[in-house]
Amino acid sequence: MGKGLDPEFLSQLKSKNDLVEVVNAYVPLERKGGNWWGRCPFHHEKTASFSVNADGQFYHCFGCGVSGDVITFIREIESVDFMDAVKILAERAKMPLPEMNFDTEKAAELKKKRDNLLNILRDTAHFYLDNLNSGKADAHIQYILDRKISAPVVRKFGLGASLDFQSLPQFLLSRGYSKQDILDSGAVMESEKNKRLVDAQAGRLIFPVINAFGDVVAFGGRVLEKTDFAKYKNTRETMVFEKSKNLYNINQIKKQKKAGTLKDIIVVEGYMDTISLFQAGFENVVASMGTALTKDQARLAKRYAENVYISYDGDFAGQKGAIRGLEILRDEGINVRVVPLPEGLDPDDVIKRRGQEGYRACLDAAMPLIDFKMEVQRRSFDLSKTEERRAYIAAALKVIAEAESESVKEDLLKRLRDETGVTYESLRRDLDNAPVKPRETEIAEPVLREEGTDGKLKACRFILASVLFGAKYAKNFDLSSVNFDNPVHNTIAEYVKARQKRGEPLRASAIFDIVDEHEPELSQILDLSIGESLLGTGAEKYFHDCVQALARAKIDAELERLSRLCDAESDLSKKREITREILRLTIERKNF
Repeated sequence: MGKGLDPEFLSQLKSKNDLVEVVNAYVPLERKGGNWWGRCPFHHEKTASFSVNADGQFYHCFGCGVSGDVITFIREIESVDFMDAVKILAERAKMPLPEMNFDTEKAAELKKKRDNLLNILRDTAHFYLDNLNSGKADAHIQYILDRKISAPVVRKFGLGASLDFQSLPQFLLSRGYSKQDILDSGAVMESEKNKRLVDAQAGRLIFPVINAFGDVVAFGGRVLEKTDFAKYKNTRETMVFEKSKNLYNINQIKKQKKAGTLKDIIVVEGYMDTISLFQAGFENVVASMGTALTKDQARLAKRYAENVYISYDGDFAGQKGAIRGLEILRDEGINVRVVPLPEGLDPDDVIKRRGQEGYRACLDAAMPLIDFKMEVQRRSFDLSKTEERRAYIAAALKVIAEAESESVKEDLLKRLRDETGVTYESLRRDLDNAPVKPRETEIAEPVLREEGTDGKLKACRFILASVLFGAKYAKNFDLSSVNFDNPVHNTIAEYVKARQKRGEPLRASAIFDIVDEHEPELSQILDLSIGESLLGTGAEKYFHDCVQALARAKIDAELERLSRLCDAESDLSKKREITREILRLTIERKNF
């Protein structure tokens, strides 16, 4: 977390970038009480549950649980890494970046390496673009004309041309790049026959892959004539490119988000589907680049829109493999709808044959994920055959059991009744009697006076929150008197104790330097920072109750340990010594 930068520089950077001002540039905030509130930019919501603590210089969403400091916010909202977030904030504060004070030479080398690879990829993109306009790329130009891609769209996506195997590596070497860096960029590879450097996309039409920060990180290439090779080829994974973490055209999505014109995102499979839809006016489109959607891609999409339309080709059998990717989107809190396309057609085909209105009709007919799963099951069985119809009913009931509301279950059961001729009552009984896979539930908000097995955990959270956020009754409280079992609790406690020992004030935002902002336990503690949880005589009494409860728990654990030790001890003198300690602790326990 910024080990390569001077801590003093990071401290000044944060102090010169007030979190309220920074967030307010992206999300309208309104002051209520001691905090600022707005709609969360990371999960989209109708009511404001995103809170910015001006004193502590941290944010926390009570809806989705995200939290962090000003660097974390920029990193997430701009979809960039730590160093790029620092650059954005330094530019905003007009602060020059210091010389990198990396802890190790290796870290400095990695930073230099990454910059070199991005420079190589940028120069390669320009090289391909110049090729396309050189008068030597007739086949590439003809392909573009055949696919009816307009000149403005060609420029928008930075399409280019690879003409041969040798000219790209020669060009990059002439620019002074090392052979190893050229290879590590993924743009060039080594020939198996003679170990010469060759263009990895030789002879193909080039689609630069640009990340959300505007960097070219990879290339896709399309062959121009029939061949035994795959039609499309992606750059292999490199230091700057992991396909599972990128979405093609996400850079344009980011611009639409900033302009306030983005309502939802359409996800397609490939480059040409993206370009075809974009040209037809559906500019809110990205591609998963031929792979099933991943958790990282889902999180990336979620940063920009809450509604996602999946628009893969019309081959339902082929779409069965995409269901897991759709469930990943759903599990990330995204409203997923599936766009039905005519059998055998992809989005590009629909645009070519039926135009913008034809695709709009498909989009309007988009179905919720659970309906899509039902449709996939229906098309997997021959309902005219008794055995297959029964198998379909069993499979469909498993899908219906996943529905989150009774009304949706009822609607789907009625549809299943109409499809199979089985009575609604029978289907309902089978559904109710079927074993249901337990769904994961969100951790409930802490209940201050709850007893039971979670009592110790909740007490630890409340004590830490009271001390960290400056409750009067917890001022200068010595956390050494409390045993924390949870590693996150221990980390926060050690930070507090170290600051107290040096007589330094506590900074809540500093927690994000030592604890991962995605850590669920941190979110539980931050939930207590807002509202009345830490205020008033009730909170003060509860704090002392928590301290006593943990002290009792500490003694109980020690008594249990000593009891086991006493039972196992054969030496009478040692046994008497342990018994005396048990008696002392038992008396101490009664004083609470």
